[in-house]
Amino acid sequence: MFIIPGTGLLTDAFGLKEWGPYNLFKWTLMARVARCKVIFASVGAGPIDTVLGRYLVKAALSLADFRSYRDQPSLQCAKSIGLRVNNHRIYPDLVFSLPEEMIPADGDNRKGRPTVGLGLMEYAGKYSIEPSSRANTRPYLKKLVLFAEWLMTQEYDIRLLTGDVGDREVTGEFKRLLKARLGAYDENRIVNNLVSSVEGLLLELAATDMVVATRFHNVLMALLLNKPVIAISFHHKCASLMEDMGLAEYCHDINHMDAGKLIEQFQGLKRNAEKLKPVIRQKVDEARKALDEQYNLIFNGL
Repeated sequence: MFIIPGTGLLTDAFGLKEWGPYNLFKWTLMARVARCKVIFASVGAGPIDTVLGRYLVKAALSLADFRSYRDQPSLQCAKSIGLRVNNHRIYPDLVFSLPEEMIPADGDNRKGRPTVGLGLMEYAGKYSIEPSSRANTRPYLKKLVLFAEWLMTQEYDIRLLTGDVGDREVTGEFKRLLKARLGAYDENRIVNNLVSSVEGLLLELAATDMVVATRFHNVLMALLLNKPVIAISFHHKCASLMEDMGLAEYCHDINHMDAGKLIEQFQGLKRNAEKLKPVIRQKVDEARKALDEQYNLIFNGL
């Protein structure tokens, strides 16, 4: 078997080569030549904007024995490039099946101020429906600085979440903008531990009470830990995840960020947190069971 597991590989947003459609097609074709079964499991799709990108993604998917997508918009993206998707399936993101021994104990019994995890991201303009560029990063950060200022006045501590090595620069810029706005402040109230592994990120998330994050896997792993979350959405995968988890009203569009609205959403999240946690837990359990079904189909049914 040759398995393409999860992630948003079906896109030409970052070009055709490297991990883009050309290499995806090349590896898939080589697997078929070697008489391997080809499996696409819970993959994300879109945007696919170029003619060659659409052709290569369609060709790669056409060679597969099994295809599943992590959300309905990804399946519709596959359909839009000319694939017949009648026998294609939708299964949750594979992160929901992380072994339970990897999931750290919840930190709800901590003393002191409540902590909000704030996940920053180098602005993902290439994924956006609306035209954007790196110039969008500063307005995005300024809105989050206003939100962080409000959190501190409301006696919350902040834990900055790293989602990628590339986010370290934008995290530094956020801290500079915050200092410029607030002047002197107690820097112990903003924790910024650099992590370089899934295990490290999970530990950081476990030390929060609620999470406001941009990177998809920061949101996803927070939900895995049963944390109430606001997703700053830059792609349909974020909105789809939040809707599937019963949290659609806590999705905040990155292209229309508004600090006041974000504060209102956070206040609603705080009020409803204890009601939302059982819902999140149930949805995570359902996702885990669905993925068990998928693995049975792949490894036994095929």
